[in-house]
Amino acid sequence: MQEVFRNIWAGLVGGSWLDLANLILGIVSVGLMVRLSLWTFPVGLLAVTVQGVLFWQARFYADAAVQVFFFVALAYGWWHWVRGRGDAPELPITTLSWRGRGMVLVLAALGTAGWAFVEARYTDSPMPLRDAFIAIFSVAGQLLQSRKNLENWPAWIAVNLVAIAAYWKAELAFTAFLYAIYLALAVGGWRSWHRAMRTQGAPAAQGV
Repeated sequence: MQEVFRNIWAGLVGGSWLDLANLILGIVSVGLMVRLSLWTFPVGLLAVTVQGVLFWQARFYADAAVQVFFFVALAYGWWHWVRGRGDAPELPITTLSWRGRGMVLVLAALGTAGWAFVEARYTDSPMPLRDAFIAIFSVAGQLLQSRKNLENWPAWIAVNLVAIAAYWKAELAFTAFLYAIYLALAVGGWRSWHRAMRTQGAPAAQGV
């Protein structure tokens, strides 16, 4: 256990200024999303830009490309949260119908299977299914978040749980520690949004 703490501490004090900026911006961005603050979007845009630079420098080009998607999704979310509120003080939190949830799960599962197949066939990834699950369900979570659907939080919780287990198994204690922070924030976000939805003053609109 002492080795684990040493690994975490080394990650905190030994990272570059971009690594530390990525950590701080990521936590602040998720914390603002939990609080339903529009400031989450400019902070999030900066966070994914930094993350994209880090991936590019490490020559993880596919991961860098995913950050471009997150940038676009965040920009859309910012626009949608402002435009979609109409005369209301803020855009209401909504939930998907059971059909909509099923569609998201099926599409995410198909996307995961397809991505894992490509990685297994054309790359030397040691865990293609894990990588694909984290990538595709992160995309699903980001899209649901941009639409202000409550279901984004279960998606992020699933991503974080898989990531924690995978990085812990790979003896990357610092990375697992970061995802544990994101997991705690996601659980808090689900509870916070659920309470906010119940006090909106009107029933949550049902999505697809």
